[in-house]
Amino acid sequence: MQIQADTALRPAWQHLARQYWLLTKPRVTQLAIFCAVIGMFLSSRELPSPASVAVATIGIWLLAGAAFAVNSIIERQIDAKMARTRMRPVARGEITPLQAIVFSGLIGGAGMWVLYTQINALTMWLTFATFVGYAVIYTVLLKPNTPQNIVIGGISGAMPPVLGWAAMTGEAPAQAWLLALIIFVWTPPHFWSLALYRLDDYRKAGLPMLPVTHGEQFTRLHILLYTIVLVATTTLPYAIQMAGLPYLACALGLGAVFLAYAWRLYRCYSDRLARATFNYSIVYLAALFAALLVDHYIA
Repeated sequence: MQIQADTALRPAWQHLARQYWLLTKPRVTQLAIFCAVIGMFLSSRELPSPASVAVATIGIWLLAGAAFAVNSIIERQIDAKMARTRMRPVARGEITPLQAIVFSGLIGGAGMWVLYTQINALTMWLTFATFVGYAVIYTVLLKPNTPQNIVIGGISGAMPPVLGWAAMTGEAPAQAWLLALIIFVWTPPHFWSLALYRLDDYRKAGLPMLPVTHGEQFTRLHILLYTIVLVATTTLPYAIQMAGLPYLACALGLGAVFLAYAWRLYRCYSDRLARATFNYSIVYLAALFAALLVDHYIA
């Protein structure tokens, strides 16, 4: 009888666990954590301790998940109106706002404890500042009030490599901030591509995204301009001798493809092309940082 009861309860337990997992926006978190880990490995010519990498990754992931949970609470009514987000746990009522805030507090507190006691205070405070920047400044102040929300708010999203670097060295030098600058410039063309093919969603939600407030043509032009700046920015690690020719070749090759997408998007728009541009932008950033890592150890 007990075995039958456990079998009956297991699916409900697994479903609830999955809802809490989804609350941390794992697909978004994966890319951020990947960039943080790259920052850890780039911080020194020597391979970092696997234990330190693992512990720092856990601490940063916990605080990132907590920030996304808070974001889901604040935006639950907006999320419910949008096709892309209406299946999120709080928007659907699978998890209540109270449950989500308790969960966020628990994993956020655990993340701060891990970083402060096992890594260093600088990493904890930088990660906490990133939490505040995303969960409060971006979500509450910027996103509903200005079409430049993703540009200004991109500062928080650009922080992972700085966090990773600080976790291994206790410092955040110019090289780490250069990595953050690359992500900062990458964010607008990445997110505005999404906003273009999700334009109706943003209109229904009443959010002042750039294509809503300034039109599709204006947004497409800015995607192209930001992509040009991005490609130029990605050459800076080579210019300051942080990376060598293998990285530069990869950066220019990846950038040429991104520019081709942006140019086509500007000249001949379609939702399908905007989606393809968005998807490529994710591959682009991951491949760019992977190229930095490989170059770091072979150059």
